Amino acid sequence: MLLENKIIYWNDLNSIQQKNMLLRPNIQRNHVKQVVKDIISDVRNLRDEALQKYTNKFDNVQLDSFKVSQDRINKSEFLVDEEFKKSVLLSFKNIYKFHSKQNMNMIDINIQTGIRCQQIVLPIESIGLYVPGGVSPLFSTVLMLSIPAVIAGCKNIILCSPPPIVNEILYVAKMCGINNIFEIGGAQSIAALAFGTETIPKVNKIFGPGNVYVTEAKLQLNQLLTDLSIDMTAGPSELVVIADHSANPIFIASDLLSQLEHGYDTQVMLLTCNHMIAEKVLTEMNKQILNLSRKSIILSALENSRFIVTNNLIDCIGISNSYAPEHLSIQTENSRYILSKVLNAGSIFLGHWSPEAVGDYISGPNHVLPTYGSAIVSSGLSVLDFQKRISVQELTSVGLKSVSHAVMCLSMVEKMDAHSNAIIQRMNFIKNRYED
Repeated sequence: MLLENKIIYWNDLNSIQQKNMLLRPNIQRNHVKQVVKDIISDVRNLRDEALQKYTNKFDNVQLDSFKVSQDRINKSEFLVDEEFKKSVLLSFKNIYKFHSKQNMNMIDINIQTGIRCQQIVLPIESIGLYVPGGVSPLFSTVLMLSIPAVIAGCKNIILCSPPPIVNEILYVAKMCGINNIFEIGGAQSIAALAFGTETIPKVNKIFGPGNVYVTEAKLQLNQLLTDLSIDMTAGPSELVVIADHSANPIFIASDLLSQLEHGYDTQVMLLTCNHMIAEKVLTEMNKQILNLSRKSIILSALENSRFIVTNNLIDCIGISNSYAPEHLSIQTENSRYILSKVLNAGSIFLGHWSPEAVGDYISGPNHVLPTYGSAIVSSGLSVLDFQKRISVQELTSVGLKSVSHAVMCLSMVEKMDAHSNAIIQRMNFIKNRYED
């Protein structure tokens, strides 16, 4: 047995032990802070020269140009499998259909006579998309980042990914209408997008997951620059499964294993009120893991993972809400009822026939999600993240007069007499005009 003695009986634990069971893997960022700080400084001062240095150092590649030629982008269509193209097209259609409904409506309302207020929605003009390389190039992330950016109306979209960029990424980017593609990865690419270099344009917001160096670069640059924003800080991937007696252990085991292969620091959790389900899931995982190519990654990630048996489903829901998972799979008899009790989750997969793997690629909602408990206050990526909202207020003289006394009263209470003066000057002008 590869997995033994993993089942935890929740109600046998004291409150401190229960709290410890919900701890995430510790992300050690201290050792990368100075490294990233130095990279940022180099890129800011030396620009493309620094990018060449770090690309050679970290990727073992010497590039003549960071920008991928349009010819190479166009040729990618003939260098990928036809079955891949058909699958990507289905994914594109579903993701586009879902995200196209996320555009926020303009607001234009007459608050009262003579006071008109609006909210206009504009795209962020220049954005950067980061697509990780690593063990496998994540072409699915190109879809999840590019589609909402295009729907939002962003004019200047820059995509960066570590070299060599595979044809699958180039093809998907082309399908999404992205042609400004640069072969540059790591913290140095984030710095390049933040400052701009001789070849890479500066952007105003950076999107996309990455390793600890990428995440640290996003954090440092977000604090350093006032004209730069980031989408979110991506931590290790997570999946919680809530299951009852009706669940299929084979399905659950496959879902947990599919999430575990994301990386060594991934964390999965089974929450069930049926100890037989927990035992069967572990048995099934032992069978299925033998045939998986990322077995070593999965076994390492299992050290972070939990298989918890509770007295009832209400306890399972409470644990999940406290943990606030990136992904939540509800595999119960009445999954809609459980859904009504969920307070915190990045994305939810409802019922026995909704594997999280489908959400990574094709069902429609975004797979860039809040991790590490931030689902308590944050949402998954959407079109709204690529837009900004601006309020507009327009008053007539009649409208101003109708609220002038209240504004002067409130501003004087706050001891802001210049605010009152701005009203008085206009009221005097109106009075004098009519007296004349």
